[in-house]
Amino acid sequence: MHISLASPDQYARIAEVTIAAYEGFAATTESYRKRLADVSSRANDAELWVATDADGEILGSVTRCPVGSPWREIARAGEGEFRMLSVTPAAQGAGVGAALVRHMIDRCRAEGDRALVLSSTPQMTRAHAIYRRFGFARLPERDWEPEPDVQLWAFTLPFTDDDPHTAA
Repeated sequence: MHISLASPDQYARIAEVTIAAYEGFAATTESYRKRLADVSSRANDAELWVATDADGEILGSVTRCPVGSPWREIARAGEGEFRMLSVTPAAQGAGVGAALVRHMIDRCRAEGDRALVLSSTPQMTRAHAIYRRFGFARLPERDWEPEPDVQLWAFTLPFTDDDPHTAA
């Protein structure tokens, strides 16, 4: 598996993979489905990372939201944030999601962030399991609703120099 910044020729497939991964969760609302499909805006206004296999097939993607990005939602000063972690249904359970999370941890640590935060729907239990393996904890004081009937849970991972889950 290879992780790199996404290129424009990958955007259409990334949109398909992201929508498929979110189907049955927040993607069922038309407004959020449009946000998931807006890959070029994510690539232009944030960092869009893509995981590919040896043949260049897209396995998944994730969006890192640096300071100043309109895609940032819950991060505060000194915190990194990522969104829209997605893995194609055919590759789920193969370690792609974990590799993308590890990449986000490494990127945010390299940028000097003291913690990493994200939002997830309560139903995304497979993603929550990945987050727990890396040491993320719930951050209920930052839970929120981006639109009616769409609840998002917040998670955080404070960085420490001696934490085996976050050490670079």
